[in-house]
Amino acid sequence: MDQPRHVPVLLDRVLELFAPALQGKPAVVVDTTLGMGGHSDALLGAHPELTLIGLDRDPQAIEMAGKRLAHHGDRVHLVNVTYDHIDEAVADLGYSRVDGVLMDLGVSSLQLDEEERGFAYSKDAPLDMRMSKGTGMTAADVLNTYSHGDLARILSTYGEERFAGKIASAVLREREKEPFTNSGRLVELLYAVVPAASRRTGGHPAKRTFQALRIEVNGELESLRLALPAALGVLGVGGRIVVESYQSLEDRMVKQAFAELAKSKSPLGLPVELPGHGPEIKLLTKGAELASEQEVEDNPRAAPVRLRAAERIGEPR
Repeated sequence: MDQPRHVPVLLDRVLELFAPALQGKPAVVVDTTLGMGGHSDALLGAHPELTLIGLDRDPQAIEMAGKRLAHHGDRVHLVNVTYDHIDEAVADLGYSRVDGVLMDLGVSSLQLDEEERGFAYSKDAPLDMRMSKGTGMTAADVLNTYSHGDLARILSTYGEERFAGKIASAVLREREKEPFTNSGRLVELLYAVVPAASRRTGGHPAKRTFQALRIEVNGELESLRLALPAALGVLGVGGRIVVESYQSLEDRMVKQAFAELAKSKSPLGLPVELPGHGPEIKLLTKGAELASEQEVEDNPRAAPVRLRAAERIGEPR
């Protein structure tokens, strides 16, 4: 297994944030996005009494991470499932509450580095983009079958693409000549459609379109919308959740979910907190934390990360 290619993002900070909830006791952490298992391996190494539940929708990730984590023995339980089923996975293993939840969102190193998965616009590859190989529609299916309105909507909403309408029009024209199959042809189209001035200030012209297609193919935002309350629901008092997001839509959802549980539900003006109306969590980060310049230099995939963390201080209502 080619492990050196996988560098866990903000690993030291993740370990620091979890330590108070895990140190010196039997504890359970759920890594909801196992990937290559880098964060999980470090957590298990740092806490000898820790039990790790690792979730991933990609069977290949489960297999490869399983080999990496095998030396931790029966402290590791891996489940091939999307992270919005965290509550079911935890219950099936006999737990009612856990001490930590890690959500490292976005595309894993495994998926980015395999050209045939089609996630990277820098390489000509089949337009697949499925995180679970062999199931569901592909990015090519989206490009070749969606209406102009639906295609423009996902490009605008999920990619925050200013030229969504123009790109959708160009895709519909081109697919009449020949269906889209590979990323190289789509990248050429985007270079032709996105104005040069925007390319100079907005990064690679394919970045936003590829993000939008990936999110649509994998239902990422819907999964996250369901996963956040489920993850917070299985977190015990004193437990901690750490979330690493890589694009603004995800980070906004995390920020809103945390903010809702971090505020009091007592009516304004009362001198004391009403029982059962206090905040359920306290925020451990001031806003979203970014990777340092040194970390980005060492691991360019850390550049867009936004980290937020919270601790449960009250029982779920």
